[in-house]
Amino acid sequence: MTQPSTSLAGTAPRIAIVGVGNCASALIQGLSWYRRHDSSHVGLMHPTIGGLSVGDIEIACAFDVDTRKVHTSVAKAIFAAPNNAHIFCPDPDDNGALVHLGPRCDGVASHLEHFPAERRAVTDDHAPDIQIDDVVRILRESRANVLVNYLPVGSQKAAEFYAQACLDAGVAMVNCIPVFIASEPAWADKFTSARLPIIGDDVKSQFGATIIHRQLMALAETRGIAISSSYQLNVGGNTDFLNMLERTRLGSKKTSKTEAVNSQLHKPLDAGHIHIGPSDYIPFLNDRKICYIRINAHGFGGLPMEADVKLAVEDSPNSAGVVVDAVRCAWLALKAGVGGPLIGVSAALMKHPPQQQTDADAAAAMDAWIEAQGKAATDAP
Repeated sequence: MTQPSTSLAGTAPRIAIVGVGNCASALIQGLSWYRRHDSSHVGLMHPTIGGLSVGDIEIACAFDVDTRKVHTSVAKAIFAAPNNAHIFCPDPDDNGALVHLGPRCDGVASHLEHFPAERRAVTDDHAPDIQIDDVVRILRESRANVLVNYLPVGSQKAAEFYAQACLDAGVAMVNCIPVFIASEPAWADKFTSARLPIIGDDVKSQFGATIIHRQLMALAETRGIAISSSYQLNVGGNTDFLNMLERTRLGSKKTSKTEAVNSQLHKPLDAGHIHIGPSDYIPFLNDRKICYIRINAHGFGGLPMEADVKLAVEDSPNSAGVVVDAVRCAWLALKAGVGGPLIGVSAALMKHPPQQQTDADAAAAMDAWIEAQGKAATDAP
């Protein structure tokens, strides 16, 4: 059985980040911002979890394949191209944590070569092959205890590589991408056997397209409205949208997003009457994401009604507010020796959890779990 990371002797989560892109930039800026504004609760669902504030989270190390980021401090790498996330904390705390070269696997889509360097990852074809033992060693030496997976959509092999590295190093995992690890029984069993927590899969935005679409669909059905069809179209200008121009990488993404919305209906729509997925890449939007939601339905007397919603947000910070909760919950579970998927927490924070729940039920389950962990820690000798 895998032994949890020796870094548990500390008093806070030490995270390893895989993929130093816009999401990592927003997260790392946010850690410093809340550290300096520790009395501010704006933008947070849980100002504290298990006695930990957002600013208590520490950076242990990171992994990337972009030559402009590797061997650079994480605090500096988040501002390197092709990142274009909004800069709200231009001088994040730099504790010396480094970005290490990771394995390429399937993490870089081939079509990106046709775009200018300032818009895509720049890799070294002659870089050494990184083995899983290399990553495990770095995780242990940096005293990481929670790994946050921010790999691009479609990185099946790379995500599984890092999942195995977590198992070998005794590190918890927060899987933010739509590659199914926590919701895949074989992987879930591995984390359970190793007594290592995992939260996944595919992080929700804090106030994004999926959560709004879910709420509107559930509300309409609750009010007796018969939904006949619905779509959600998203456009943006960050590397995530550029990566998703390769439609073959979108299978699990579309499954995740569609199931997240359809699961809220007592009678889910058939595949021909619901469409959820990215629409296009618009470079000048940078990290801004614009979402269009349409619901076609029938109300009293069978009369038709339509609902159209537009949402515009800075994409990456919108997920960082969820990830800070996931990291702290993973840390609490690791401290308590709780292994496997965290069911209620995953349902609250992820689009494709092992078990779908309504948003209200998932939020209540997560809060109850946090309270129980706090009580257990208080009662412990």
